[in-house]
Amino acid sequence: MTNYIIRRLLWLIPTILFVSIITFLLCRWVPGSAVDVIESTLSQGGTVNIDRAAIEHMLGVAVPVWTQDMHWISGIVLHGNFGTSIIQGRPVATMIVERMPVTLELGAIALIIGQSLSLPLGVITAAKQDSAIDYSLRVFSICLVSLPVFWVGTMVMIYPSVWWGWSPPVELIQFSKDPWGNLGMFLLPGFIEGLTTMGMSLRFVRTMMLEVMRQDYIRTAWSKGLTESVVVTRHAVKNAFIPVITMIGGQLAMMIGGTVFIEQIFCLPGMGLLMLQALNQRDYPLIQAITLFMSVIIMAANLIIDISYTWLDPRIRYN
Repeated sequence: MTNYIIRRLLWLIPTILFVSIITFLLCRWVPGSAVDVIESTLSQGGTVNIDRAAIEHMLGVAVPVWTQDMHWISGIVLHGNFGTSIIQGRPVATMIVERMPVTLELGAIALIIGQSLSLPLGVITAAKQDSAIDYSLRVFSICLVSLPVFWVGTMVMIYPSVWWGWSPPVELIQFSKDPWGNLGMFLLPGFIEGLTTMGMSLRFVRTMMLEVMRQDYIRTAWSKGLTESVVVTRHAVKNAFIPVITMIGGQLAMMIGGTVFIEQIFCLPGMGLLMLQALNQRDYPLIQAITLFMSVIIMAANLIIDISYTWLDPRIRYN
């Protein structure tokens, strides 16, 4: 196991390097540039004579793309410097550290709420196949999958304020100052964020449970006279949850990337909102650093998920 973990960690190095190169090139291929944004801002401010060459030299984008890429990567490897924001002039690492807790808290709450509801409901609907409970939960899961997160969030922001004069708080409550207020602020957007994954997880758990329940060892357990709860919880759940854990790892990436909608609607100053602002302003160093940070988090989470397989099925061994 130790050798496997070391190899996986070593493989993270070329993976992160590949992600950084792809992100760097994609940023440069987006129509428009940071120079255009600065030029437009200066023009609106009344500046007439604008020297684009001087702006490009100041931003460090006058040199070839590959030179810029190698300079950025060498700065990270040698000095731990992720660059400086072109627009705000602040270290991007500092900006990310300020925003990261918001996105991680929102994603964690969405994941916990979504999975804590969908996993037991998926087991129940599989155990009660073709019953009224099964049909009701299947319809419920389809409705959850069909609801766009941004639409639900917008409706939650608009209609309660129109009908009852209530709306969620739009100013961030720091956890260090008011833990319960902070949790209450994140529960609603976290629940909405977890709706889609809740529906997908429920359907996937049901499918995996039904597949496992048809196996020979499950029929043997029934023939021994074991109760339904024992057969389901002790024999079926662990084996059915191995592909479910894999699916949760994929949902983690979707949640982190999808928080941009919820953060925009509920005015949460997280990574998604910061990425949206960076894309609009063509703030290349900030876009690259955010993508790199998110990639590392997702790859680390997938490594933890792979290791968890050995707990679900002791027969699995990594050499």
